[in-house]
Amino acid sequence: MKSKNVLIVDDNALNRRVFEHIIGQVYNFDIAENGKIALEKLQTGNFDLVLMDIQMPVMDGITAMKKIKYENLTNAPIIAISAYAEQNDKDYFLSTGFCDFIAKPIKPKLFLETLSLHLEHGVKVDNEKSNSERENFDTLDEKVLLQLQKYNSKENIQVVYNDFVEETESLLTEMKQLLIVKDFEAIGEKLHIIKGNSGTLGAQKIYNCCKEFEKNIKNGIFDNTLKDYLILMELFDSFKTYLNQSEHFNP
Repeated sequence: MKSKNVLIVDDNALNRRVFEHIIGQVYNFDIAENGKIALEKLQTGNFDLVLMDIQMPVMDGITAMKKIKYENLTNAPIIAISAYAEQNDKDYFLSTGFCDFIAKPIKPKLFLETLSLHLEHGVKVDNEKSNSERENFDTLDEKVLLQLQKYNSKENIQVVYNDFVEETESLLTEMKQLLIVKDFEAIGEKLHIIKGNSGTLGAQKIYNCCKEFEKNIKNGIFDNTLKDYLILMELFDSFKTYLNQSEHFNP
């Protein structure tokens, strides 16, 4: 019987679904789409751990965490989840009051081990080493896929990847219009979503492309924005072709 309750706070529906499938194998869970809803959930429910995304609309993760502590809504550990993976960023999140940090894209085994550390006092894991091991340039990192398959049915996996394709197509279409009006900040926001989703699902070429593309946007380097977009489109088309031909997604 599942005895621990986890609150998943993330505005990204695909991320929530992945978290739900992994966490649901071991713990009970509830979800909140932003920090404001998380506060409401904590006022009425009892949770043993809170997973808090950092970048969210309505109320971001840091603001929500500080309000939770100020209003003493729970004594449960609050773990930051973010696509920011630099050591300085991790140190900053811990200094603000989070008890731990998990970098996106997550690795299912590491993810559960980190939860176990705080929920069941398991063995501490090396986040830095595990995240660095993720770097490769495959169209699809099959190690990630195999990890996901340990905690999900084949049907659930197919739904998640199909959702990723549909959402990415929509985001890329929106980015095309944003390129016309040169709204680079909004382009960066779309890239951040695609980067997080592609990393979680092991779409490594897309992830690496988004990572560099987003870095250029943040640094104000716009000369190659159209070129970067076209490269991303090409990589996404290749990824769709891979899925259509892969034995993992076809009978």
